[in-house]
Amino acid sequence: MNKGLIGRKVGMTQIFDEKGLIVPVTVIEAGPCVVSQVKTAEKDGYNAIQLGFGEVKDKHINKPEKGHFSKSKIDTKKHLREFRMDSIENVKVGDELKADIFAAGEKIDVQGKTKGKGFQGVIKRHGQHRGPMGHGSMYHRRPGSMGACSTPSRVFKGKKLPGHMGNLTVTIQNLDVVRVDLDKNVLLVKGSVPGPKGAILKIKSTVKSSK
Repeated sequence: MNKGLIGRKVGMTQIFDEKGLIVPVTVIEAGPCVVSQVKTAEKDGYNAIQLGFGEVKDKHINKPEKGHFSKSKIDTKKHLREFRMDSIENVKVGDELKADIFAAGEKIDVQGKTKGKGFQGVIKRHGQHRGPMGHGSMYHRRPGSMGACSTPSRVFKGKKLPGHMGNLTVTIQNLDVVRVDLDKNVLLVKGSVPGPKGAILKIKSTVKSSK
């Protein structure tokens, strides 16, 4: 059965494993999440649960959201995410899910929004090399040739050019859960996850295992 939680990125640190090796980990505050809606294949066409995470005052949400939480008879939540499930047996509105639904050694996928970098040139955005820095060069950090001239008289799609960088929804797959701290309700995940500190993350069972 697949599982899911909403979490918040706390930051990165390092721990020692059983062999005494340093493991870089991301600390994720995983829940507690409340089931705010249950979708069924008979009614909605697929099985899914909607989770709410984070406290928020009623004055900071709109009327449709207030009606949604009133119908579910749960406290208002700041963030809502939907997770498709193979089965929704024994899951009902109002149930609380915490970090203990995952265990050390499990593989998970983590989705989040990357840091926004604004408008960037080709060197930072695409890793291209600069030109000669001598005064006579006059060509230092520009994109380079655009392509042919009269034929085809246009720039091909996909040309790596300056533009907006970051602020994209990215999923990193097959991350290892190194440790689960039930007292603090956090997951220690090997490696990095998208977004800055405080970013909201969608944590779910991996859809494909690594070889």
